[in-house]
Amino acid sequence: MNVIEGARISWRNIREHKLRSTLTTLGVIIGVAAVITFVTLGASLQQDIISTVAGGNAATMYVTAQSPGDSRVPSLGGGGSAVFTQYDVEQIRNVEGVELAAPESGIAAGSMTYNNSSVGRQWITVSSPGYFRVRNISFDAGRPYRMGEREVVLNRPAARMFNENVSVGENISFTRAANGEVLNATVVGIVEPKSGGAVAGFTQGSKAQPRIYAPTQPYYERTVSSPNLKTRQLVYGRVLVKAESPGQVDAVQGRVYNYLGERSDARQLKAQSYQFEVTTQDQIIGQVKQLTSTFTAYITGIAVISLIVGSIGIANIMLVSVTERTREIGIMKAVGAQNRDVLQLFLVEAVMLGVLGSALGAVVGVAAGYAGAEAIGLPLAFQPVWFLASVAVGVVVGVLAGLYPAWDAAHTDPIDALRYE
Repeated sequence: MNVIEGARISWRNIREHKLRSTLTTLGVIIGVAAVITFVTLGASLQQDIISTVAGGNAATMYVTAQSPGDSRVPSLGGGGSAVFTQYDVEQIRNVEGVELAAPESGIAAGSMTYNNSSVGRQWITVSSPGYFRVRNISFDAGRPYRMGEREVVLNRPAARMFNENVSVGENISFTRAANGEVLNATVVGIVEPKSGGAVAGFTQGSKAQPRIYAPTQPYYERTVSSPNLKTRQLVYGRVLVKAESPGQVDAVQGRVYNYLGERSDARQLKAQSYQFEVTTQDQIIGQVKQLTSTFTAYITGIAVISLIVGSIGIANIMLVSVTERTREIGIMKAVGAQNRDVLQLFLVEAVMLGVLGSALGAVVGVAAGYAGAEAIGLPLAFQPVWFLASVAVGVVVGVLAGLYPAWDAAHTDPIDALRYE
């Protein structure tokens, strides 16, 4: 019996038992769909987080002071221990190979108002004008703010969060959450939103969040006494550093570490248990990939359980099919069919069920992955090779699930089979 004839007979048997075949493949469909859905969402999450966390260029580094238990992925909100004084920022700017150094911290606004329209609590990122170049943030309209001026820059979601869109040149006001002070500002620039807005723990949604940027002077007020200058200095939670070229990143990273450990204000201001981290873009990407891959693998492993259940369903139904067709097997052997012919017949049927379930599961999985990504605002990341993988899974599931029933059928004694009622 050739393979085509065996496939034709197997397909006929599948069609004759439509309900049974549908219920059998349902387990495989659910298993494959769950795996592809979680893999798709995991890849989409990884892509979104990488574009968010590592949104600058390859020459950018993030300088923080962290406790040993903190994540090594830098927070996007300027988080970390506030120990870097303005003196430290100036000294890091003078490190050989450094093109730009921009401090980053923030102030909490209890509310923001524009044209009698108010929105609730917002976080305002404060830095120097060079911050936009370090973060590789592009302007849709206007320009960066100027140090010492009451000016702010909004991203597109922030410009649209009021009843009317805010344009360059218009005025807004915000209330400082710490003391209720009302501050006025002129919007001088609108920037492209960076996708995401999550902090290192990725707890916020992945859609672009409203972001407000302001100069440290005159809005930022947090100060400490500089150990080196013996005067009050503004103090920040993070410093963003841009090397003159990507090829100098490693060298600049080492020089910044040397400065922090030997001469910086931060060395004396940080807690003894804290340590400095100068994180490059490559390190961030590697850490994010490791974190999201581990999470995806864990969730996918749970989904694989349903695929195993589906394969057990195929094995069970093939054993039932062997029992039902015992006389048919005896007749086939009586007219000259070999063991390999019977083995092939049942194995092909099991593989058909596996491939059919995997193909349908792949379609359902892609649809579910797309719907999930849309629901939580992730960019869809799907690779066509997963379709081929799902078919391969169907073949493997079919072979493994159908191997014993097919072997059992092939070794049925023809005389006993003909006597079977």
